[in-house]
Amino acid sequence: MKTHFPNPEDLLNFELTITPDEGMYKGGTFKFTVAISNNYPHEPPKVKCLPKIYHPNLDLEGNVCLNILREDWKPVLNLNAVMVGLQYLFLEPNADDPLNKDAANDLRQNRERFQQNVTKSMRGGVVGSEQFDDVRK
Repeated sequence: MKTHFPNPEDLLNFELTITPDEGMYKGGTFKFTVAISNNYPHEPPKVKCLPKIYHPNLDLEGNVCLNILREDWKPVLNLNAVMVGLQYLFLEPNADDPLNKDAANDLRQNRERFQQNVTKSMRGGVVGSEQFDDVRK
């Protein structure tokens, strides 16, 4: 996991890159933007995934479904908890709380087909009618 500050003067906005070394998303590089509001830690950071990827917990616009970024956020949580949570989404996609319902149904009904679609999408292929971004390192 790497962080990058596009503007070194602005520590409230940065990029986070996750490169899973195991699981279905192994071999991919996934960049997120993280925006921390002035109300932090009383409200969670805003997180967006930049590449379009096939994942039940990420919609096609890059919105992230992670409970600690929404209803389970508490001021005692920190950025490390968010980073670990994002990393975990790549190890264990959650079909029970999806933003991408097609990917979630695929994961629930046919894990092997889901894995094939993940692999195809990570190469920049088309799944369903959606073109995905090539995220291979």
